[in-house]
Amino acid sequence: MKPPARRLPAPASGQDGAQGRQKTAVFFGGVVPASPDEERLAEEVGMALAAAGFTLLHGGYNGLMEAAARGAAAKGGTVTAVTLADKHAEWGGFNEYVTAEVHLPDLGARLNHYLDAADLVVAMGGGVGTLHELTAALYYAGNIRPVPVWITGPTALGLLSFLRRERWLFETPTRPLGFLTSIASAAMFATQLHRLTNGTDGTEADA
Repeated sequence: MKPPARRLPAPASGQDGAQGRQKTAVFFGGVVPASPDEERLAEEVGMALAAAGFTLLHGGYNGLMEAAARGAAAKGGTVTAVTLADKHAEWGGFNEYVTAEVHLPDLGARLNHYLDAADLVVAMGGGVGTLHELTAALYYAGNIRPVPVWITGPTALGLLSFLRRERWLFETPTRPLGFLTSIASAAMFATQLHRLTNGTDGTEADA
């Protein structure tokens, strides 16, 4: 029988991946995968992150989140679910791979928890909730702290192309996009992760 998930307190604001703390990858992905291939990619992403020593932080529910958690669990990784305290009963139980959980009072606190804890943000496709998380990550990385944001999977890459084409997302001298990386496959993800964890360039655009 799976042991119960531990409930963790919210961390103080401003955690930034300081030396001595296990690296944290925040994963944004929806509950309805666009395709079996996209679900498999999420699982491979989770496996690669856990194998590289990252703990996984995400919503804890089904779909792409569950696939990423399943991949992380296969490599012995830990998975922390972050939810809203007054919505958890309505949204349902966490997926079986969650090992710890955090319950927060509102969406702002939830997003801050994700982004302040992140050493890496990985975003895939989803609904408006994932869109909200992804655009918040882009704003945060471009204006607050340049945490790497990696976009992968055809759905999210299509969104990124749209944002660039329609000039919702563009680079200026004061707002560079060096934090942003487009990743087209699991193999590219593994290569980019190796670069990041070995101290070489892990935030180049359009890997």
